[in-house]
Formats: sequence, structure tokens, C-alpha cells
Amino acid sequence: MVQLASDLGGWTNTLDPVIVSVLGLKIRWYGAAYLAGFALGYVLLRWLAKRGLTPIRKERIADMVLTLAFGAVIGGRVGYALFYDLRLFVVFTSDVPFWGLLRIHDGGMSSHGGILGVIVGAWLFSRGVKGEDGQRVERCSMLHVLDLVAFVAPVGLMFGRLANFVNGELLGRVVARPGERAPWWAVRSPQELLSGHRPELTFEQHLELSRLIEMYRMPGMNDREAIEALIAALQRGSVEVVERLPPLLAARHPSQLYQAAAEGVVLGLVLLVVWARPRVPGVIGPMFLIAYGVMRLWTETLRLPDDHLKVPRPGGLTVGQWLSVAMILGGAAVLCYAVRRGGEKFGGWLGSRRMADVSLT
Repeated sequence: MVQLASDLGGWTNTLDPVIVSVLGLKIRWYGAAYLAGFALGYVLLRWLAKRGLTPIRKERIADMVLTLAFGAVIGGRVGYALFYDLRLFVVFTSDVPFWGLLRIHDGGMSSHGGILGVIVGAWLFSRGVKGEDGQRVERCSMLHVLDLVAFVAPVGLMFGRLANFVNGELLGRVVARPGERAPWWAVRSPQELLSGHRPELTFEQHLELSRLIEMYRMPGMNDREAIEALIAALQRGSVEVVERLPPLLAARHPSQLYQAAAEGVVLGLVLLVVWARPRVPGVIGPMFLIAYGVMRLWTETLRLPDDHLKVPRPGGLTVGQWLSVAMILGGAAVLCYAVRRGGEKFGGWLGSRRMADVSLT
């Protein structure tokens, strides 16, 4: 559990990314967060369908969620490799799953890539299914499908960011150097020892850290494995490590929690307000893109770039910020198109209007 660093202020993240290990199979918070997001998305979409706020039959919601889930996971992982770490395409190991691109359990998912994957999934679902006569039936508007996805997505985004926090990845900017007193809200993450964002230590601090690492180095361990063993001891609650390691860690902005609040709570409230009344297809999805992009531009200023992306970016923006700018512009363009196009209105969760099972055009 997380414990207060009473002598230095702030607190130390000692959460274990693994929930439980069964017969060598590790169940991680990262995977559980994705499953919880998709499950809650399914429940919310079924609720909308039962209330008649979408012409998509409730019996098809499971197919919709599965299609979009595959799109989100594949897009998120491939997007991370394309946008942040091309090495994943060429890294192969001797242990399962052998290919770096498939090692999702190690972390590394792009929310921007996931959104692109969801768009592809929405297009596939909107094409309907083939009937007995070979003709496609139950087609629906891709824009309406994207509206539905956008409406329930903040829940999944929030869970994903909370999982990022548990994993100690996507570290925030430093607010206090090792050994310095920090504000109460600042967090010390031991995973920084495995990242490219290790803070500079004094000679005495470096010696102390080396002693701690050597305490947990087993024969044959390399430096990374020894540090992982040290972090595992902290997560198990070793009194000695809990007392001696936090002063050697930098206190940082809990950027993952900021993003969980922005992309989950705030974004969700924005969409709730916008879709309180029925809207034409293509309003909620673009509003999601615009609001998400704006908040991501802000939260990125309190978060460090990935280890291999520490070089300056064009215009002073990170990769995530440039992708967010593209989202804002794309969302604004689609929103203008949808409003000018018009059409039958759907949704409006405050209402109770029932709809017939009709296809959107």
C-alpha cells in the first residue's frame, strides 16, 4: 500500500502492479483496468439501448463492445510503437510472447492510437452483418457509433490512467529532489530507478542506493534485475527499504492521477452535459476529441516524455501534445460537418423517449 513519507513530506508509491499470481500466471492491474473499462462500457451501452436512446438493438451491444475492444487494444499498442517506440517492431526474445509488440503486460499503450483503433472498429461495426440472403443488414451510422463509444470511453480512460499510476509509468515532473522536503501531494515512484529519468544523486546518496541494491542482488542478477528485486521488497513492505529508499527518490507530480481526473471525471461530465438532450450523429464524438485534446495539452506539461523521447519537439510540444492538436482540429472539422448536415437526433439521457428498431442512414 502507499505510505506517507513522514520525514520528507509527500508519499511513496508502494503499490504492486500484480494483483495475484496463480500457477505462475500473473494477474495485473493493467489488464484488470482494461477489462473493467470494457465491462462498464458494455453496461452503460446496454442501458442506453434499453432506454431506446439508440436504434442499435441491445442484443448487438456485446458484438459492438468486442469489436471496439479489439480496435482499442490493437490500436493502442501499435500506436505506442509507431508514435513512441519503433524498437518494439524488431525486438524478439526467447520468452513468451516472444515479440516486443505483444508484451503488453510490460506497459506501453497509446491513448491516441487506441482512439484510432476504436474509429476503425466503429467503421467495421457500422457496416452491419450479412443476412441469410448475403445482403448486409443492421447497418448504422458510423458517427452515431462513435458518439456512443465517446460517451462511455471516459470510464475506461480513467481506469487506464489509474493502472499507469500503479505501474509507476508516465512519471510526472520533479517537484523536490531526493532528500528534499516535498508538498503533501507529491509522490515518489521507485520505478524511476528503471527509467531514463533517474535524478542526480549526491555521492552519499549514490552509495546508499548502491548498498540497498546489493542487499537484494542474487547471484547472476544484472543491475536491472537487482533493482526490480529492491522495488519488490518495497512493495512487500520491507521496513528497512520503506525507511531507506524514499529519501533516494525524487518527489513528482502525480501526473497519472491528474490525467485520470481530467480524462475520466472532467471529460465524462462534459459529455454528460452535452448529451443530456438528443443530438444529431457526429456531435458527441467530436466533442470528446476536442475536450480530450484540450485537457491532454495541459496535463502533458506536468508529465515527462517517454525515456527515449527526451529530445526537443517541433514548436516545443511533445508527441502527445501534437497528436492532441490534431485531435482538436479533426474534432472541430467533423463537428462542423455533422451540425451542417443535420438529421435525426438520438440520445439525450435525461429523456425517456423510446425508439423503434430502425437503421440509421
